[in-house]
Amino acid sequence: MIDTKNIKNKSHEELQDLVLELLQSQESQHSETLKWKDKYHLLLEQFKLAQQKRFASSSEKCPAQDELFDEADAPIPDESKQITSSINIAEHQRQQKNKPKRTAIPEHFDREQIVYDIPDEDKICVCGCEKKRMGEEISEQMEVIPPQFKVLQHVRPKYACKSCNSQGGSGEGVTIAPMPKLFLPKCMAGPSLVAYTVTNKYIDHLPLYRQEAIWNRHGFKLPRNTLCGWVMKAYEQVEPLIALLKEDIILSGYIQADETPVQVMHEKNRRNQQKSFMWVYRGNAPPNYTAIVYEYQSTREGRHAKTFLEHFQGYLQTDGYKGYDWVNEIDTIIHLGFRVDEDVTALIPHRPGRAQLTHPVPHYYCLTS
Repeated sequence: MIDTKNIKNKSHEELQDLVLELLQSQESQHSETLKWKDKYHLLLEQFKLAQQKRFASSSEKCPAQDELFDEADAPIPDESKQITSSINIAEHQRQQKNKPKRTAIPEHFDREQIVYDIPDEDKICVCGCEKKRMGEEISEQMEVIPPQFKVLQHVRPKYACKSCNSQGGSGEGVTIAPMPKLFLPKCMAGPSLVAYTVTNKYIDHLPLYRQEAIWNRHGFKLPRNTLCGWVMKAYEQVEPLIALLKEDIILSGYIQADETPVQVMHEKNRRNQQKSFMWVYRGNAPPNYTAIVYEYQSTREGRHAKTFLEHFQGYLQTDGYKGYDWVNEIDTIIHLGFRVDEDVTALIPHRPGRAQLTHPVPHYYCLTS
């Protein structure tokens, strides 16, 4: 404690020591204050992060994931606008205007030519000679042909012996050619129509109720349950191909696996609010193509992946979900993992009084048995 009552009686050297002692005490208190402020902000961020994990909606997003699908924010080029570029010329700038460049139409599209020729009298020059064709100008426009539908009638003529029928003989009766094997027997949809429906649903993300409305617009009432039946029957037909895809994935030696929650409405013995999971397995299969298999499961238990990868040998890449921990006990699988954890140990300097949540810090690890 500094005695300030007799400060007037102190010498010059004593006053210098007193000032030095005060400065050191002030610096120590300032350091202590900063230390406690850092602890306060750390605890505040940990508290907010805990509140967010407890009450906020959960997600499996990774950092910068929003940047992967930012097409909606990208500016749309306008072909009618002119492209400008700057040319620096001695102490002033001049804007050079170029013609807009259109995207080239692919060569594999069919071309239909419409020729606009001049009248025959214009092909005669004023000198009386006939003008010779020296070239042509071609400008292209894209056109689209809406879906065209046709009905295939499978006609099978019937034959019978009139003589045997009239005389009561024992002839062969009626003879008719057998029906060819159809993709979906006793179904009015041909293979192309089934493929069209499946592609619209799973590739173009067009639900069946919207496809039903499109058919109504074409003047054909096609109920949604009929479309759904086509999809289910098509799955039964291609099930052997799915088994072959799975076999190629297992033999690839390198598999990427992941699971994502899905919500299924009106599922038997389950509430609509219950989460189901779509398990995805991706592998490089010969010759030089990627095989992907989707498996629907009602839970996220690791036994589903264990069953799928029962005979797999090689590298397995997953996230840090504990459902894949069983891989560490298998000698024939090398587990490559990636996880994202919240890390609040390193603070970025920020303005006092403003809370700042740290970003998730990625951790890479490789597990080998």
